[in-house]
Amino acid sequence: MQQKIVRIIGIPIDLGQSQRGVDMGPGAVRYAGLAARLKRIGYRVQDAGNIMVPVRDAIDRSDRGFIPAIAQVCNAAYLAASQAVTEGVIPIFLGGDHSIAIGTVGGVTASGPCGLIWVDAHGDYNTLESSSSGNVHGMPLATLLGEGAPELISVGRSGAKLSAENVVVIGLRDLDGEERERLKKSGMLLFTMRDIDEQGMGQVARAALKQLEHCEKIHISLDVDALDPHEAPGVGTPVPGGLSYREAQLLMEIIADSRRLCSLDIVEINPILDQRNRTAEVAVELAASLLGKSIL
Repeated sequence: MQQKIVRIIGIPIDLGQSQRGVDMGPGAVRYAGLAARLKRIGYRVQDAGNIMVPVRDAIDRSDRGFIPAIAQVCNAAYLAASQAVTEGVIPIFLGGDHSIAIGTVGGVTASGPCGLIWVDAHGDYNTLESSSSGNVHGMPLATLLGEGAPELISVGRSGAKLSAENVVVIGLRDLDGEERERLKKSGMLLFTMRDIDEQGMGQVARAALKQLEHCEKIHISLDVDALDPHEAPGVGTPVPGGLSYREAQLLMEIIADSRRLCSLDIVEINPILDQRNRTAEVAVELAASLLGKSIL
C-alpha cells in the first residue's frame, strides 16, 4: 500500500487583522511537532517551507490598505494548493490569519468542487461595507462565495470559488450585527455553540457530513479560536464559551472516518498570547485526529 503524503505549507501572514503575532503561527505549529506527529501515524511528510509575505510595516497603505498585498499572498497560496491537489498530496496550510483561506480554498477547488467545513467562533462573512473594523480576516468566507473586494474575489480565477450548499460552519458564537443577517440569508448550513450544546457534537458532525455527502472531497478550515480560550489561549480574538478539547477532537475523528479529507487550514494561532505553545500543541493533536489518529 502506497504511503500517503502530507505537504506542510506555511503562510505567515498578519495583514488581515490588527492584532500582531499570527505571522509566527507556522513556526509555533512546526515547533509543536506537527511533522513528527503525522509521521508516527503513517504519513510521509514534506515541508514546503513558507510562502513569501510582504513585511507589514514596509507596505504602502495609501491605496486599498493591505488588500493588494493580501491578494498577492493568496494568489501564491492558490497556486501551492492547486499544485498539491494535482500531485495527489494532502496540503496542510499553517497561518497566519484566516485571510489565507481565500487562496487555499480557492486552490483546492481549482480542479473541481469541494465541500468546506469552516470551524470558527466567527462568521468571517463580512464585506468591506458590512465590517466595522475593515479587517480582511473577517471576510474570507464571503469572498469565497463571491462577495467583497474584486482583487480578492479574483484570486486564482475569477468569481466565487464555492456554492453555499457546499459550506458548513461550526462553532459560531460571535457575530457582527449585519453579518448575522447576511449569514441567515446565505444558504450555508450553520451550527452555533447553542446547537452543539443542545444536539451534541456527534450529531452536528454527522449532519455536516450529510449536508456534504455529494462532495467527494472536503477541506477543513480550522480557526483555533473555535475552541474555548481555556483550551486554546493563544489566539488574537478569543471568545468565551467555545468548543471543549474533546468536542473538537470528536469533530475531527468523525470527519476522518468519512475518508474524504483533502486539505486543511490551521489559522489564527498567536504565540505571543499563548502559554508555553499550548495552543499550537492542541492544533497538532487535532490535525493528527483529522488525519486518522484513533484511540484504538
